[in-house]
Amino acid sequence: MSKKPFIFKQFIVNQDRCAMKIGTDAVLLGSWVSLEKNPFSILDIGAGTGIISLMLAQRSQAELIDAIEIDDDAYEQCVDNFENAPWGDRLFCYHASLEEFVDEIEDTYNIIVSNPPFYSENYKTDNNQRDMARFSDALPFSHLLESVSQLLSEDGIFSVIIPFKEEANFVSLASTFNLFPNRILHVKGNETSDIKRSLLEFSFRESDVKTEELIIETSRHEYTQDYINLTKDFYLKM
Repeated sequence: MSKKPFIFKQFIVNQDRCAMKIGTDAVLLGSWVSLEKNPFSILDIGAGTGIISLMLAQRSQAELIDAIEIDDDAYEQCVDNFENAPWGDRLFCYHASLEEFVDEIEDTYNIIVSNPPFYSENYKTDNNQRDMARFSDALPFSHLLESVSQLLSEDGIFSVIIPFKEEANFVSLASTFNLFPNRILHVKGNETSDIKRSLLEFSFRESDVKTEELIIETSRHEYTQDYINLTKDFYLKM
């Protein structure tokens, strides 16, 4: 993975100090989150480079965009990326665990987003920092959902991206915290590949679930119109 800065249309993200580099997942989630209700406050759990917060700052007029990052290097990089962004006055990163944050913060948020660590397979690498960024034992789904249920405003929405194979379990777990799916996007690499990712939107309101599918490529580096439409405000070459 490249350590070079990732240049988007309206901002630059440095990533040389982060274990997890910018990938399609973060861009998908940052592009897909619904901002129809013109949120005042947004929270990004496990911010990494800060990319999703930066995308939501570009897309919205939210006055308060907070991020949480526990890793020392990622936190410092996120702060730098926020300070160098056109919306630096609306962005703030907390160096804390989610548990610490929940204990200290009394406010709730209109929108909460997370691109959580989700490799639950039983293998680890020699890079502890990367492992923490990628493995779900660093932020168990149950802990994430319980925290969201405490931090989300009554009419707020929570959006997350996870592996498709985790979707049923995640939705079931969410219901135990009175969080119910409203929108789902299934993502496939190409027409013939399996569904790889699920983007899920939850609220405290039960509703009919709107489920859609997104195919990223027609062939290698040839992107579908749906993917272009979703991400064109960010990628330079879209």
